[in-house]
Amino acid sequence: MKQQLTIVKVGGAVVEDETQLTQLLHDFLKIGGAKILVHGGGRRATKVAASLGIETKMVDGRRITDAQMLQVVTMVYGGLVNKHIVASLQALDADAIGLTGADANIIRSVRRPLKNGIDYGFVGDVTAVANKTLAHLIDAGLIPVIAPLTHDGQGNILNTNADTMASETAKAMAEIYDVTLIFAFEKPGVLSNADDDASVIATMNRHDFECYRADGTISGGMLPKIENALAAIDRGVRRVIITSATAIDGQHGTVIC
Repeated sequence: MKQQLTIVKVGGAVVEDETQLTQLLHDFLKIGGAKILVHGGGRRATKVAASLGIETKMVDGRRITDAQMLQVVTMVYGGLVNKHIVASLQALDADAIGLTGADANIIRSVRRPLKNGIDYGFVGDVTAVANKTLAHLIDAGLIPVIAPLTHDGQGNILNTNADTMASETAKAMAEIYDVTLIFAFEKPGVLSNADDDASVIATMNRHDFECYRADGTISGGMLPKIENALAAIDRGVRRVIITSATAIDGQHGTVIC
């Protein structure tokens, strides 16, 4: 029987709120078995960029990462946010190790080609995850905390969507572990009514998703999150849960099956 592994992805809004982050880390450590934490940090990056006079450009919710913005996200994701989370876990007597994809070559990517004529800049699409290396770290008693940065093997750091990082990591680790992937964000789950937090959709499969997308129930930034979740299920991840950052115990939210 495979060992249980839970991968939790936490978004930038939670990372920005010290109270929410502290609670999430306490809850995270209560999860049994091996654990990996993947974090975002886009809001902090936008604030730091603005303080430096660097304009943030977004297309369909995706950050355009030119050379200046790449420096900002590298500093913010790999430094400010990652090390703050690691230090916070250490304060809770949990041995954590902060990583980008370049560290120990854990996540390799290629620079995203033009899409619909849009140049996203230094943005990476994941091509490989070193699951055995991550397993060695876990076996050594460490909790990997992964920032949304990858590398191309040619000396270039690439900005990479944190949901994608979590999904690709879950797929790779499913070869070794019994994996549960949890996307933790501000809402209690996937909602049938965006204005009603009580309208959580309890379970969803691919057919359900296509219906919800067709009738407009699900749209915007939730679409790629669910697509990442379904892709993970297709590759052997046991279950994916989309839930509130205050409810990562596996008993709440939307279960993708």
